[in-house]
Amino acid sequence: MLIRVQGPDGQKRIEVESGETTETLMAKIRIAYGYLDCEVFTARDHKTRVPVGGRSLAQCGLKNGDLLFVRPVCDEPMTQDVEQSNEKERIVNTVAAKPDVRRKVIVAEDEVDKILSAQDGRISRSRHALCNHNVSTKCVLCTPLEPYDEAYLKEKNIKHLSFHSYIKKLTSGVDQGKFAPLENISLKIKPNCSRHPPYPKGICSKCQPSAVTLDQQKYRHVDAVLFENSQIVNRFLDFWRQSLLQRVGILLGRYETYNEVPLGICARVAAIYEPPQNSARDGFELLDDPNEETVDELCAKLGLRRVGWIFCDLLPLDVQKGTVHYLRDVDFSYLLSAQECITAAALQNKYPNPCKLSSDGYSGSKFVTVCVTGDKNNQIHMEAYQVSNQCMALVKDDCLIPTQDAPELAWVKESTPKKFVPDVFYKTKDRYGLEVQKVARPLPVEFLLIDLPVFSPNDSVNTFRSEGPHFTVENRAFANQVQDLPAVNQYLRNFTASKDLLAACRDFHFLLYLATLDVVHLEMDKLLEAVKTKNAEACNTWAAESEQWRTFETILSSMGSNDVEMPQKEASRSTWNCEHCTFTNESDTNTCEMCSLPRT
Repeated sequence: MLIRVQGPDGQKRIEVESGETTETLMAKIRIAYGYLDCEVFTARDHKTRVPVGGRSLAQCGLKNGDLLFVRPVCDEPMTQDVEQSNEKERIVNTVAAKPDVRRKVIVAEDEVDKILSAQDGRISRSRHALCNHNVSTKCVLCTPLEPYDEAYLKEKNIKHLSFHSYIKKLTSGVDQGKFAPLENISLKIKPNCSRHPPYPKGICSKCQPSAVTLDQQKYRHVDAVLFENSQIVNRFLDFWRQSLLQRVGILLGRYETYNEVPLGICARVAAIYEPPQNSARDGFELLDDPNEETVDELCAKLGLRRVGWIFCDLLPLDVQKGTVHYLRDVDFSYLLSAQECITAAALQNKYPNPCKLSSDGYSGSKFVTVCVTGDKNNQIHMEAYQVSNQCMALVKDDCLIPTQDAPELAWVKESTPKKFVPDVFYKTKDRYGLEVQKVARPLPVEFLLIDLPVFSPNDSVNTFRSEGPHFTVENRAFANQVQDLPAVNQYLRNFTASKDLLAACRDFHFLLYLATLDVVHLEMDKLLEAVKTKNAEACNTWAAESEQWRTFETILSSMGSNDVEMPQKEASRSTWNCEHCTFTNESDTNTCEMCSLPRT
């Protein structure tokens, strides 16, 4: 319920529960007005005080909408000295967690967030032609702009605020973000309510989740996706070029500052890891990954992390010209399907964004989604997205599912005796241009999407080697690409003349194979540090001192030339592409294995 409070500094509204005590009410009033101590009265003449003690508000006769009057004992506002800070902290700790009383949470933020939090983000402007002041002063024509200035963002065609610009906007007011709406949405019934039996036998307004109206998110946690070089994606697409089967991968890299957007963040991609999966011409299925922890440990030692995922949706148009069909467009199809949005939300929930302004310790996610598909010119290109925090909440609480016959539409589940789902709405315009509110059954997925640019820079610094021979990519046995000892032997022969072990090890897929070896266990910490710092001398020193590596070299040297040639002979089997369905046939038959039509 709401209690109105009138004081020397104006009237305020305090949100409380009828079962809370008057002591809690007094603490909230002191925080709202910033008083060290105060007295609260039921009448304007300050004669009848509100009793302080363990009595509940209902026992004191207070009800929703009542007006109380506050008189400070000390007119001085709270200062930041140690004693008063401790007092304020004690008051906060006595109050239940509410959106208007933020708890302090210790959060290990990402390094890029620490850097941007220390910056004001203001956009400097040069001296205007109408400026009449001296060089050391500023006027309204040349004073720096805030990073969330709408006119500047519109001029630079920036569609979304960066997350830290959004934070600066929230904390720019008098309250300095005390009431910043960064609390995560929960669509579940609050547990252990003593007012009624468990759902479905009973439910009350206190434990029932509120209805949700979906809005297109105005900010994004990542402002661009940057691939260190074009070979990263080309290597990923080689699988599709050889098999015409769709593929999915995990983007490995780091988050960095992005200067094209005020207080922006970009996801810089250094490599693509391809987890176990079933690939098909019209989709893919991710399988359980036994090497998930090994990949994460390897990335951590290389200064990398999982920053997103990538998948392809390509249908060849002309194999000779290398053109593909234009499949995804907001006007006649969709940008991302509902199933892809749900998958993106599940991955974003798995990798949340640490945030100290949220009582949960996180807000949203920096995990990005990249789709490789055809553009209007029938050329292969990439599109990058994130889904909104609201979409993350719908997926986290198991409220959103795809529709069966329309991939561009999602569906919010109905309540059942086993699960309560609150009402979910979205706003759109009717044929008269008037805004109307509709139930999200079905739900167009564009209300859940946030787009962001994706590109490769002209001048890049490569974490891994981009040119020269590459090691076989993992989990491609279906395409006759097998990671085994003959493949390692063949790969290392490319570096025998130069004796450049560092160049051989500057390949993520080769490092991952070494980390998952069964024949010998390699201690790779020093090797990974040498690769991270690109120190050839340290890499050679590791090889000379590692007994396990010498054992591994002995195993490789004991293999005959016939063992090395086997994969090449296997891969050189005659293949031909069907002229009707473009399927790659791996035998010399005169009919296609896919469509059964003749070869010519």
